[in-house]
Amino acid sequence: MECKKAENKLPSSLWETYSAFANTYGGIILLGVIENMKEQDYAKRYIISGVQDAGKLQHDLWNMLNNKEKVNVNLLRDEDVEMIKIDGKEVISIRVPQARYNLRPVYINNNWMTGTYKRNHEGDYHCSDVELRMMFRDSNEESNDELPIEYYTMDDIDIPTLDRYRRRFQTENPDHIWNDLDNKSFLRQLGGYYVDRQQQKEGLTMAGLLMFGKGLSIRERFSNLRLDFIDKSNLEYGERYSDRLTYDGTWENNLYNFMRMVTPRLTQDLPRPFKLEGMQRKDDTPLHKAVREAFTNSIIHADFMINGILKVEKLDNGLIFTNPGLLKLPLEQIYAGGESKARNQHIQIMLRMIGLGENIGSGFPSILKAWQDEHWERPVLTEQPDLLQVKLQLKIKDYAKNVTKNDINKTVDYQQNETKNDINNVTKSDVNDIKDDIKSLTERQQKIYEAIKSDGTITSNMLAEQFKVSWITIQRDIKILRETGLITRKGSRSNGEWMVL
Repeated sequence: MECKKAENKLPSSLWETYSAFANTYGGIILLGVIENMKEQDYAKRYIISGVQDAGKLQHDLWNMLNNKEKVNVNLLRDEDVEMIKIDGKEVISIRVPQARYNLRPVYINNNWMTGTYKRNHEGDYHCSDVELRMMFRDSNEESNDELPIEYYTMDDIDIPTLDRYRRRFQTENPDHIWNDLDNKSFLRQLGGYYVDRQQQKEGLTMAGLLMFGKGLSIRERFSNLRLDFIDKSNLEYGERYSDRLTYDGTWENNLYNFMRMVTPRLTQDLPRPFKLEGMQRKDDTPLHKAVREAFTNSIIHADFMINGILKVEKLDNGLIFTNPGLLKLPLEQIYAGGESKARNQHIQIMLRMIGLGENIGSGFPSILKAWQDEHWERPVLTEQPDLLQVKLQLKIKDYAKNVTKNDINKTVDYQQNETKNDINNVTKSDVNDIKDDIKSLTERQQKIYEAIKSDGTITSNMLAEQFKVSWITIQRDIKILRETGLITRKGSRSNGEWMVL
């Protein structure tokens, strides 16, 4: 809310506030009210001064709103401007709505460079160049990630990553005609490769490079972007984290690899209730789908053109997803569902084609429902304008305490058949993915992997002695196994054990 004296004319600062409210979350402007910002007692803070001629001021207001030289867009309807009488004095209330993403930026004085404002706790401020570029990009109905990346070709694609994706694509869509295409044609169908016949140019799009590109090529073009996963659960005294995945030269840090390696780490500790569908065990619960949806949302709504970090944090009591960029839609609309405006529509298609991402507008409500069904704290989505990022917090309660003896008995009874069913359900695509991961290891790393498969309680010291190398070398090799997604650690460093994923 903003109060202005406006005794007999519209103050010039009115338009700065109009722009700021429209470009942020909306607000109310009161003309004929004086606010003493230093007064802490709210009963004394506001003085009703009133305006002299409310009719004239309203007439002037509408004239200015419809004057393109003053404001580039009029957002107000008749019901947004109201005259209120208080103690015999006239006050004009102006309700400014938040402008839709395709109407921003809202600017004044026919100059978007100097006439665009946003709102913070201290008042109205000029938008920075970064904020202006963000709003102009978002106002375009076309996808951010269809941007052609000049001079980047198929040589910048990491073929093993694309092969992994194509195998999963074929598993999800066995009869799809794209399965027979070569890699370039396949990428073009997905929006990862462009051909400009008029300019006689072709190459990768932003979506193609970010999803399947070589790490070096991505870092050259998007040096502003970082991918980071950090596991702060099950910490021992003095530990900052129990697991971390960030760029360290051991993996091609594209988006598909990041999702492929991080997703199992996020879902492995979620409860999997015993449930049969026919003779098959069904343990891909709405909760697991909701976590994958949250991860997918953080990617398809991220603004990869600004400095920022795509970050996933795993805590003892929940998950936190952070992505660069601000929300295109109002928060209440996102919670309600029914509309989705992804910045990266081609990446969204790529992920949806392999079963990641709900139908348009239903993704966030599905997360809310999954948490509601568990009677967990409602997910919290927040926008952080000062950091130019969005954060989603998913609180998870300790479900282990709620496991009953009956649940345990059911699981034990099922163990004899579970292994057989799991083996029967392994697809050719799954086997090829695992083979590719193992082939990328050194000979010693493959032997360490086999040793862990044989004995999950084996320690780093035992491995160092077995392979006649230092403890630090073993730690380095184990880190690669974990980041490849082949193994993970269950429990603490001293009392836990290795699990083969």
